[in-house]
Amino acid sequence: MSGERDLEVLISSMNPVRRPGTFVFVSVPAAAAAGIPAAATITEEEGVTLVVAKAEADARGWGYDFEAAWLTLRVHSALDAVGLTAAVSSRLAEAGISCNVIAGYHHDHLLVPVDDASRAIDELNALAAEARGRRA
Repeated sequence: MSGERDLEVLISSMNPVRRPGTFVFVSVPAAAAAGIPAAATITEEEGVTLVVAKAEADARGWGYDFEAAWLTLRVHSALDAVGLTAAVSSRLAEAGISCNVIAGYHHDHLLVPVDDASRAIDELNALAAEARGRRA
């Protein structure tokens, strides 16, 4: 399954859902990242960035600056699809909601401030409804 590429289809059928829990970004040395149950791992020159459950970071005494809700866009987007990230991040930016995007093989994932999660979902659902209206 290669995923959807049509931007209007992607937006109109994105169906955002919130993953349970609160997530945080931490940066650790590569050796410290081994065996950690991370939701996402990004290797950078400065170390390894992990996106972990807040409880995991707290249990390990790791500091963090940002508490996020994890939203998943349930549409299967192709990795080479053009415009979905721009559309959703622009809509959230217009609403004053910060957004960190991670692309998975099947879906795009947005990490937004915990306090803005419901408002972010509302904005994304409104964007989807507008796209459905354009397709009708």
